[in-house]
Amino acid sequence: MSRYDVVLLHPPSIYDFRERPAFYGPIADVIPSSPVFEMYPMGFVTLASYLRRHGFRVRIVNLAVLMMRDPSFDVERFLRGLDACLFGIDLHWLPHAHGALELARRLKQIHPDVPTVFGGISSTYFHEELIRRPEVDFVLRGSVCEPFLLALVRQLNGERAFATVPSLAWKEQGEVRVNPAAPAPGALDDYGLDLGMMIRHVVGHFDFWSNVPFHHWWRHPITAVFTVRGCGHGCLTCGAADAAFRRFMSGRHPFYRSPASIAALVRQFATLTRAPVFLVGDVLDGGMDYACAVLDALAASPVPNRVGFEFFAPPPAEFVERLRRSVPRWFAELSPESHDESVRDTLGKARYTNADMEAAIGTMLANGCEGLDLFFMVGLPGQTYENVMEGIDYVAGLFERFDRRLSAFITPMGPFLDPGSDTFERAEELGYRRFARTLEEHRMLLENRDWEQMLSYETRWMTREQLVDATYDAAERLSAAKVSTGRIGAEAGARVQARVTAARDIRRRLREGGSPGASPRGHEAALRADIAALASAMLHDKRELFPPGAFLAQFRLGGIARILLRDLFRRQPARA
Repeated sequence: MSRYDVVLLHPPSIYDFRERPAFYGPIADVIPSSPVFEMYPMGFVTLASYLRRHGFRVRIVNLAVLMMRDPSFDVERFLRGLDACLFGIDLHWLPHAHGALELARRLKQIHPDVPTVFGGISSTYFHEELIRRPEVDFVLRGSVCEPFLLALVRQLNGERAFATVPSLAWKEQGEVRVNPAAPAPGALDDYGLDLGMMIRHVVGHFDFWSNVPFHHWWRHPITAVFTVRGCGHGCLTCGAADAAFRRFMSGRHPFYRSPASIAALVRQFATLTRAPVFLVGDVLDGGMDYACAVLDALAASPVPNRVGFEFFAPPPAEFVERLRRSVPRWFAELSPESHDESVRDTLGKARYTNADMEAAIGTMLANGCEGLDLFFMVGLPGQTYENVMEGIDYVAGLFERFDRRLSAFITPMGPFLDPGSDTFERAEELGYRRFARTLEEHRMLLENRDWEQMLSYETRWMTREQLVDATYDAAERLSAAKVSTGRIGAEAGARVQARVTAARDIRRRLREGGSPGASPRGHEAALRADIAALASAMLHDKRELFPPGAFLAQFRLGGIARILLRDLFRRQPARA
């Protein structure tokens, strides 16, 4: 019998990132992970919890983190030591197109008799192309795959009647079969986290680093509660927008986690860590009654942790005032994407004026918001270089008007257009020139060495080169505004300036192919060192978004012990 029924493996975005100097740029500047995209999707945790609840043995392996931590880590030796009935690989975010496919290929070489299954949003979109690859045996489609993976594991251990597994793409004697899609569930409550099982697995197998969500999680272990799957907004650029999901994702979206379940998950995380707990998804999208019910549930079970709220549009004043009464410590993120109301209208995320946004900023700060971050983007429809720079000037004005709890960040939309989004499906109509359409074409873009050439698009208003220029110039101007208003110190601002200067220099060297008189080997080594220095962040100091802390200070050891003891004395589920 194999040691595990399923091993879930998370690859790096580019499999051989340790061997070749590729400059990924600032594509991961405002997320916890690095450009290696070593943060595995939350679906790994809910899948593992669901299967363990039904008696199956599951291991999560964050292969990307293991590769990052130790330059000498022997991946193939590690893979040879895995003993499983099924290998699961996530291709959720499209930047993993290179790493996920190469990992599957190597697993198939080492374990030819062990099947591989892919899942995630990108896997769902590209399932017909993906299932035709020899290293891929199964693809599960959908935004919720927990019951489908359970059905697949049961069939692997039973009659192998794969035609009965909903939403499965598979092969029968070389012929592709695509089973009918199953409808999405009505709520997310059945797909939660079992922290007790996770902690018991880590402690029992001394397997901390394989399970770490991202490289530096132990220093700033921010946690997230996903309140929704799908989205009711109509952003032209988003692959999870309402129109996008209707193209390729079965079932009715969005669907929400109940207020009681959200509060219970927040409480679980607060037992484990002192770090912030972020609610992913705008609770107001479920309607005012739903959003207020979430606040009531949080108020009934208060935690000392900071709780983060995501807003896609300025929240109403009455909701913010209720939030202040319900949650002792809170912060928020608002993503206008652009200062230009006409660009925002074209984007389709939400329609509101800058006056509406500024009023909401004032209301949030007046009601105890401990930090409010605004997020802007480069590469939007109708956006020019000049428009991006005007946006930074607008933000600088906000900095002068509001106190230092207000901050802002800007990143490029990249490296790819979201598959299924309007900008992907209607590129020319919406002013985009697309450089990749298939999964293989996206994988090949990741073979490039500079993020400018990795971009899968340019727009009618900005070429790839201008998108990069706008990104660098906007970052410099934004950093200067932060320094002048005391949001960051002069030393932090100088670090940002130095990183942007280094990025421009790397770009030049990659174009020129080396310095005069330098040996190819010496050039590569120097490039690798300079690129590595920009690996964690480039345009911003990540400590603004994710303040680091001492390891033991971040965790509640007593709470961890209680969770572990409770799980040890709980009756372990029989296989069902």
